[in-house]
Amino acid sequence: MGRTPRKLTGLMEVVNGINEGQGLVSFSIVIEKIFMKLIFYITFGVTVLYTGLAFLLFAFQRSLLYQPSIGEISPNEFGLAEMRPVTLKTEDGLSLLAWYKPPDNTENLTFLFLHGNAGHIGHRAKKIKPFMEHGYGILLLSYRGYGPNPGLPREKSLYLDGQSGIKFLKDQKIPISKLVLYGESLGSGVAVELAQNIRISALILEAPFTSMIDAAKHHFGLFPVKLLLFDTYDSMSKIRNIKTRLLILHGKKDLTVPFKLGIKLFEFGLGQKDFFEFPDAGHNNLYDYGAAKRIIKYLDQN
Repeated sequence: MGRTPRKLTGLMEVVNGINEGQGLVSFSIVIEKIFMKLIFYITFGVTVLYTGLAFLLFAFQRSLLYQPSIGEISPNEFGLAEMRPVTLKTEDGLSLLAWYKPPDNTENLTFLFLHGNAGHIGHRAKKIKPFMEHGYGILLLSYRGYGPNPGLPREKSLYLDGQSGIKFLKDQKIPISKLVLYGESLGSGVAVELAQNIRISALILEAPFTSMIDAAKHHFGLFPVKLLLFDTYDSMSKIRNIKTRLLILHGKKDLTVPFKLGIKLFEFGLGQKDFFEFPDAGHNNLYDYGAAKRIIKYLDQN
């Protein structure tokens, strides 16, 4: 066979090089398109998932916030034979169950106990017993939607429930100067609202938050909770309206309401105030670390 002319050989090499180059370019374009589609689908999927979770948080937020135990309850079931069931009338026309024990004498203080978001008033029996044994009066108020009570718990509604408790105690001839408002967790938001600009004996807050927005950010920080929440319980904006002595109790190992929120609320308060820190306590077990004794000593000495 004859030899291929040198010029023709060079031309073929150029053509082959172009074809190989075009093949590489085409392959890189395909890879780039696949990669871009993959990025799109991942971004789209994450967006849909995030939006869906945000919607669920928005739609079911009150089921997360309010977790009542429902049904008939009596003081005797929980070892509180000293207490009697009473009915409170709210401004919007509801009749609410509460349990009441008057103070042993007219000089003793009376607690209006505003419980947290879960369970019912019977679950607070262990907490209030030391105060009753000390001679204090106790009104253990059950919110609407809790225990046997009608209605649905909402921020403004719980304020009305708390006000009905104050009215009841006034009707029992309890002087406002002998009243202690005690707020447990969620109840701290109700207690701060009620305590504004009145001269009660003391405001005691157990595991309080600055606002429900701040508390929610701790658990759902990826979501715009400020835009999602219906019930904000903004204690931070009200705490400087408190005209009485303030006592805050908080466990350093609290995983529900961060300890730092209790500190922040305390620091923002004015006037006479004290903070009891419980280094080994969490959210629900302050009384296992002597909270009752410390509260009684505080009230007796101040």
